[in-house]
Amino acid sequence: MNIQPILENEFVRLIPLQVTDFEELYEVASDPLIWEQHPNKDRYKREVFQNFFDGALLSCGAFKIIDLITGNCIGSTRFYDLDIENKSILIGYTFYNRNYWGSTYNPKVKKLMLEYAFQHLEKVFFHIGAQNIRSQKAIERLGATKVREINIAYHGEPEKLNFEYVIQKKDWY
Repeated sequence: MNIQPILENEFVRLIPLQVTDFEELYEVASDPLIWEQHPNKDRYKREVFQNFFDGALLSCGAFKIIDLITGNCIGSTRFYDLDIENKSILIGYTFYNRNYWGSTYNPKVKKLMLEYAFQHLEKVFFHIGAQNIRSQKAIERLGATKVREINIAYHGEPEKLNFEYVIQKKDWY
């Protein structure tokens, strides 16, 4: 399974993240309110975001999200931790420009990614910070079920409490 394909629907295009995307993506990420519920609340700072961006590139599954109507970069997301043996993958590290919060964009992006993943796999997991109520509600609206609480260390960051959610292929279709 290619975890960094180009994916597109009528609203967005997900394109593989490139080193040259830093400034454009940081322009979105530099808003402190994006990170207020996130385990790493300082990610709006350039040096902290640089670590996040470096981890995204190393994952080989990160995307820049483009709004097809405006042509603007509106955020990022990624596939990571592909597990062929268990037929599973994680989706996460997603953030959006605040102008897109509460819109149909996040569900459209997640559905696009889930439909692609379920062509190859049986389960998709999500790790969401314990304090990130917005993201927990958003993923629950898509049908994800909380399965456990787990400490996660993001790339170059200390461990923080996260909730793990799952959507299974058999429940998706």
